[in-house]
Amino acid sequence: MKMYDISMSVYNGMAVWENLSGAQPKFTRSTNEHITTTNMDINLHTGTHIDAPLHMINDGETFKTIPLERLVGPVKVFDLTSVTDGISRTDLENLDIKQDDFILFKTKNSFHQTDTFDPNFIYLKEDGADFLVEQNINGVGIDTHGIERSQSKNPTHKKLFSNDIIIVEGLRLREITGKNYYMVAAPIKLTETEASLARVILFDNQPF
Repeated sequence: MKMYDISMSVYNGMAVWENLSGAQPKFTRSTNEHITTTNMDINLHTGTHIDAPLHMINDGETFKTIPLERLVGPVKVFDLTSVTDGISRTDLENLDIKQDDFILFKTKNSFHQTDTFDPNFIYLKEDGADFLVEQNINGVGIDTHGIERSQSKNPTHKKLFSNDIIIVEGLRLREITGKNYYMVAAPIKLTETEASLARVILFDNQPF
C-alpha cells in the first residue's frame, strides 16, 4: 500500500513564518562519553502543525479538546493550483465537499517551497471559510505556513475555529494527486497549548 509523508522536515534554516529568527527551531546537543542528548527550542507553529482555537480566540479551547479520532480517517485532496491569490467561495462551490469531510488544498504553494518564506502565498479567503462553515466540514489543511494572510483580525481562522473546524497548516502536497486518501495526522500529545507539531501521512486506501 502506497504511503505519502506530507509533513515538513524540521531543521535550523528551514522556512518559517515571515522569516522570523525567533521562529527558527534551535537544537542544542551535548555528549557525555557515549551518551548524546539534544534539546529543542521550537515554536509550535513551525513546520507542519495543527491549530487549536486558542491560537486566535483569547478564551478559545486548547489542544487537548481536539480528539485524535478526528485526525484519522478519509480525506479529500483538491487541486487548486489554478488559484492565483486566495481561495474564494467561487473556487469551492463546484467541488465535492460534504458535511463532516476533512479536506486538503493543494495550491501553487506546493511548487514554491524553499527555505524562504513567501509573503504572497495562496490562502483561504474569508468567503471561502464561510462556504466551508456552511458545509459543516470536520477539518481543512493547506500547503503553506498559515491558512490566511492580509485579512484584518484573521476572520478565516476565527470563523473556522468558532464552528469547530480543525486547521492543519504546513503540508507538503507537491507530489500528491487530487483525489481521496486515508489520513493519519498524528500530533504531539500536548494539552494546554494553542497548537501542536504533527506528522501527517496519507495512504491510498485504509491501512487497517
